[in-house]
Amino acid sequence: MSEHQIGNQFYLILLGAAVTLWFFAQNRNSLGRTMQHAMVWALLFLGVIAAVGLWGDIRRTVLPQQTVLADQGRIELPRAPDGHYYVTADINGHPTRFVVDTGASEIVLSAEDAAAAGIAGDDLIFSGRAYSANGPVATAPVTLDSVAIGAIEDRNVRAWVNEGEMNISLLGMSYLQRYDKIEITDGALVLTR
Repeated sequence: MSEHQIGNQFYLILLGAAVTLWFFAQNRNSLGRTMQHAMVWALLFLGVIAAVGLWGDIRRTVLPQQTVLADQGRIELPRAPDGHYYVTADINGHPTRFVVDTGASEIVLSAEDAAAAGIAGDDLIFSGRAYSANGPVATAPVTLDSVAIGAIEDRNVRAWVNEGEMNISLLGMSYLQRYDKIEITDGALVLTR
C-alpha cells in the first residue's frame, strides 16, 4: 500500500471517528435509541457495500448472458426464464437477437432485422414458402456477408427473410450444424466447434 493510500485511509478513519463522536455527544440523553439507529445505519451501509461487491455475481445469476470462448470455439447460451435459448449475433456488423430453434431448418430473419442489417427490402424476391404455426409465409433467400457471435465468425451465410410477422429472428439448423457438438448442460446450451 502506498503512503498516499495510507494517508487517505487514516483521514477517512479520523473523519468517521469525529462524526461518530459528534453523533453520540448530540444524543447522549437517549443513548439506547441512538445505538439502535446507529446499528440500523451500519447494517444498511454494510448491505450496500456487499451488494456493490457482489453485483457481478448477482447480475450473472439474475440476468445470465451468453459467453463466447473463441479460443476454444465454444459458445454458452444460458436458458432464459421462458425456457428458450437466445443469442445475439452480429449480422453484417449489426447486433441481432435470435432464438435458437432446432425446429427451423434455416436462419430466418424478420423483415425488421434484415433491414437493420442492411438488406434492402425492395431488392428481396419472396419466391420461397415456409410453413409456420401460423400457416404458410413467403420467404426471400439472401446471403449474409457475415454472421459473428463474439470472435467466432462465418462469412457468406445463406439465410431467409420472412415476409410475415415475426417477434424475433430464428437461428436454425443450417447454422447450428457448423458446430461439431451441441449439448445442453447445467442450464446452458453449449455450441462447440
